[in-house]
Amino acid sequence: MKRNYLYLIWFAALLPVMLLRDYTPDNELRYLSIVDEALQSGHLFTFTNQGIPYADKPPLYFWLMMAGKLLLGGHRIWFLSLLSFLPAVVIVRTMSVWVRREEGVDLNLASLMMMTTGLFTGLALVVRMDMLMCMFIVLALHTFFKIYRGRGRKRDSLLFPLYVFLALFSKGPVGILVPLVSTLIFLLYRRRLHTWSDYWGWKSLLVLLLGCAIWFAGVYLEAGSGYLHNLLVHQTVDRGINAFHHKEPFYYYGITVWYSLAPWMFLAVGLIIAGAVRRNIQREVEQFFLTVILSSLLMLSLISSKLAVYLLPAFPFFIYLTALLLRKFGEENGWLRLSLAIPALIFAPALPVLLLFLSRREDAFYAGFPLVQLAAAIISLCGVAVLYLLVKKQLYRSIRVMATGVLLTLFVAGLSMPEMNRYLGWRELCETAVGLAAEKQTSNYYVYGIRRAENMDVFLKKDVIFADREEILQERLDGGVLMLSDKTVRKEREIRDFLAGKERHRVGNNWIVKL
Repeated sequence: MKRNYLYLIWFAALLPVMLLRDYTPDNELRYLSIVDEALQSGHLFTFTNQGIPYADKPPLYFWLMMAGKLLLGGHRIWFLSLLSFLPAVVIVRTMSVWVRREEGVDLNLASLMMMTTGLFTGLALVVRMDMLMCMFIVLALHTFFKIYRGRGRKRDSLLFPLYVFLALFSKGPVGILVPLVSTLIFLLYRRRLHTWSDYWGWKSLLVLLLGCAIWFAGVYLEAGSGYLHNLLVHQTVDRGINAFHHKEPFYYYGITVWYSLAPWMFLAVGLIIAGAVRRNIQREVEQFFLTVILSSLLMLSLISSKLAVYLLPAFPFFIYLTALLLRKFGEENGWLRLSLAIPALIFAPALPVLLLFLSRREDAFYAGFPLVQLAAAIISLCGVAVLYLLVKKQLYRSIRVMATGVLLTLFVAGLSMPEMNRYLGWRELCETAVGLAAEKQTSNYYVYGIRRAENMDVFLKKDVIFADREEILQERLDGGVLMLSDKTVRKEREIRDFLAGKERHRVGNNWIVKL
């Protein structure tokens, strides 16, 4: 199978989700709301969410979202998905080009593994800036290595700092810290630290300082010193030392890495540890990949604010180092086959688990969808097929079958998005609310017990009004419609009694009540 076809297969597998899904309430709708406010205010460097300054993220990704809305006349999920998928393609392509000259590496196998790595695949779909930052980090590190090996072109001395700045400009300090720390540690390990100025010399400093100067000047002119302090101190130093958000213990990534790399977690981590213990990591490219992995893990573990997605820049190096080491251990290696057998054993009972156990849970709304059941059947068959091939000692074929099964499962499950959207997003909820409000000739949208409902303004074209419990029970709301979560209705008996005599409509896990 040629690698060019692999990209088309990957795209086809993810296409239903890219076209059919709704926006998630937690982050995606917030980003859309931020973009809407930026376009209304005319700001380019500073942002607000519901009128409150939002200095959490740099501008680059928001600029791309703004451009998409201006060009397409509105927010389009397919376009916003491409802002993550295309950088993911560049990452896979860059890593494949990087290792293609190395002896014994199967690029098709490596690409398939990367395309089906759990969190990497998920972040190739969502409206987040992580994949964009990861792309620039990978490009920067690849450029560094070309210069290090004497294969760099004249322009690479400028491209390297430009990629680093764009990584910083996409997501924040991690964009510069990963390339800086990993390259300096690698040079120290190779006893070439004296050559640091070839990469981080005056040209690099000039590019970085000039880019940051333009950025910070734009911030100051638009919003003043308060926003600039928030950006440079609160969102960097405060997050790093004593996080006000996403604070986790030092060992956090030692736990999340296992499900983030699924289904290749045992194969990748086990193979890298075995390669290090047996001194099989000898080539410079292998040593550099290991340096990126270990330095990223250590640095991110020392930072107070942690999320599983923050480790994304290390994932390509996990998978491609695994591919580089695979041939050194052989197809018949028992523990290598065991590392694939464990996820296969997890996949095999997917269908009976869905039908017999998850279907009994109230929150497992998806268990009754035929396409989800078909997807579960596919991944179950995939697990059984992989186990059969492993018994036959066909390790590489097992990897291909597992990756193909994951892609086919994603495709089929993605076709169920129209049924699942009412449970995952708020578009249908808001559209129903608009219709009911029009019947009452009002535009008051009240919300109670729904998290982050303020970003419903993306669909409602109007701010929601947060009602409190007493206002609802004493009927002090001034007409309109009230939206509540089903969890709140089930939890609060007085609210449930109040709704008993009202006209109400259920949309997914939420209720809409005419007042």
